[in-house]
Amino acid sequence: MKKMAIIGAGVSGLTVNRLLNNKYKITVFERETTPGGLIRCKNVENSLFHLCGGHVFNTKRADVMSFFEQIFNLNRDFIKTERNSTVFFENGEVTNPEKHSMFVHRTSWVEGVPYPIENHVYMLKQQLQDSFIADVLKMQRSYHRRKPQNFEEFLKWNFGKTLYDLYFKPYNEKIWRTNLKKIPVDWLEGKLPMPSMSQILYNNFNHVKENDIVHSTFWYEREGGSQYIADKLAENADIRYNTNINSIEKTSDGWTFNGEKFDIVVFCGNIKDLPQTLKCKQIEPFANDIDHLQSHGTTSVFCEIDRNPYTWIYLPSQKYRAHRIICTGNFSSANNRVKRLSATVEFTDYVDKDEILENLKNMPLNPQYLTHEYTKYTYPIQSGNTRAMIAGLKDILAKQKFYMTGRFTDWEYYNMDNAMGAAKDMIERWKL
Repeated sequence: MKKMAIIGAGVSGLTVNRLLNNKYKITVFERETTPGGLIRCKNVENSLFHLCGGHVFNTKRADVMSFFEQIFNLNRDFIKTERNSTVFFENGEVTNPEKHSMFVHRTSWVEGVPYPIENHVYMLKQQLQDSFIADVLKMQRSYHRRKPQNFEEFLKWNFGKTLYDLYFKPYNEKIWRTNLKKIPVDWLEGKLPMPSMSQILYNNFNHVKENDIVHSTFWYEREGGSQYIADKLAENADIRYNTNINSIEKTSDGWTFNGEKFDIVVFCGNIKDLPQTLKCKQIEPFANDIDHLQSHGTTSVFCEIDRNPYTWIYLPSQKYRAHRIICTGNFSSANNRVKRLSATVEFTDYVDKDEILENLKNMPLNPQYLTHEYTKYTYPIQSGNTRAMIAGLKDILAKQKFYMTGRFTDWEYYNMDNAMGAAKDMIERWKL
């Protein structure tokens, strides 16, 4: 039986191991002390803290769902939850919120609009509605002969300047902390709502709730959060934790590192590590492009907040740096053992504790700091040639029995199910 090394025990590496462990003798190498990568969790104050994000499972791919159901008992170990997301506005943008049925559970003094905002323009003040109508008429008169070339154009052309200025621009600039013109729109396809204007108007006229957005419903673990998924995927795997790999060398018939030889390597780590780690001439022409890949990190702040009915809360306000609150205490009762509600407040990039505490003072729902975690790599940002560059590198290295998959290997904004699907696709493409 051939020996395979998998580098990285995140969702991608664990999926590859599960799919191939009957065909190869596999060893998984992981630099952390626990499996899971970005979906890792820990307990704080007897409540569950997602160290980065708030990971849930849902998929539209039948093959990914089948793989998941072979490992997990959905009815026993998971809760099927409906997404209840909102955009919080704090400067009177919403008109008479008490008249809208979705405000039966008003949260403190904040006026929210259900997500996605474009379906609920009727809840905004008349001046904003009038501006939106003017945008629609202008957009109907203007015919764009080309597709939007960047994220800013996509948002303005699909939702109009009023919604762009009110929500899309301030919210996305807080996340990406870059000029939205520099973000290619094809990279975000499938991760954003892409309705037609007729759909938006119909949804507003009829107060239609959007059920086709990403994770409109999702499966969530009764106990342990996404760490349960990582631990279950890792069962019976040969994983060497707390292991760094500084040099991977090509031999005549395989690869060697850490004093061992392997016939095949599947790399599920960060592609930025490869130019320094991978000792083969094939990587050299790609080193400069890899070095210039851009990304952002996340400072996840675990808090107690006022109780509310929401799952995700989006925060376009410029009064503070945080861009969203993930109310993981509402995902499962097992997550929430604090007096109020446990939640994660997310900031883009590194924020020190003093700045965190200062920001929390200005935020809705009265967040009380418990702890925080900084993750350097969470949001990859593509340029126009990123996909082609990485695809070319994959093709070249695959000829040497070195394969690649994963969020920061592919430099793709994968959710958990996307990572599983990409791992399956890699295996099928190269007939591993």
